[in-house]
Amino acid sequence: MLPDRKMPRTGATVEVSEQTYPGHSRAHPVRLFRPAKARQSLPVIVFLHAGDFVSGVIEDAETAARILAARLNAIVATPGYTLAGERPFPEAAEDAYAAIGWAYTNAPLHGADVHRIVIAGEEAGGNLAAVAALMAKDRGGPQLAAQVLISPMLDPTLATRSMLDASPGSSRSIAGCLAAYKRYLPAATDRLHPYAAPAHCSRLAGVAPALIVSAEGDPLRDEAEGYGAALIATGVTTQVTRIARAAREMHRWSEAVSNAIVDFLGPRLKHAGRS
Repeated sequence: MLPDRKMPRTGATVEVSEQTYPGHSRAHPVRLFRPAKARQSLPVIVFLHAGDFVSGVIEDAETAARILAARLNAIVATPGYTLAGERPFPEAAEDAYAAIGWAYTNAPLHGADVHRIVIAGEEAGGNLAAVAALMAKDRGGPQLAAQVLISPMLDPTLATRSMLDASPGSSRSIAGCLAAYKRYLPAATDRLHPYAAPAHCSRLAGVAPALIVSAEGDPLRDEAEGYGAALIATGVTTQVTRIARAAREMHRWSEAVSNAIVDFLGPRLKHAGRS
């Protein structure tokens, strides 16, 4: 169990602004959360909101962004991305990659450090974060300090034991996840594409160090932890943390989740880019 820590009072300590970034096909909003009065060069965490590829807005990531900005003394960017109802795969994945490119290009304008950029995401956002990290490796950059995947959706085959054991009434039941993937991946051939199904990717070596957060009782648990094992097997520095909470509590951005992220990112963001 992770130790309990007092959560920050983020309302008065974080400044918020909104801009746009050039996504794959059109501009999207991106909200920036910055520690108040911070002057030194700061790390950047690009955080992709939760959802099921067909829902979710940047406001959904506000609690996480405020906590991480305050606790890690970082700029947290929460970009919007194309939902499957507008355009299916690979649009959202390309938006996620475009967001880290935007963060890298614009880092100096915001007092940020290009050597300390992290991609993070939850659920569908976790899928897109994993994919953006793969794209960054495959396409020669930007180099990422780390990736953080929180209860990520990584396996469209939905064949893991934790998924098969999920209650039919669960928000992450097979039926619910299948409906989401059918809209995001209407072409059946895409369901094993490494940029759609990271759990089945065979070229993981060299991807950014990873923190993978799963939860007891979460239908997505096994695919998240399996991905962590695959990363470890290819030599990627990886930490897999299972939170002792019901899956539904992941949406509340629990203290255990934030502690796991702070413990993992803290030393990496402190030393990344230094000789």
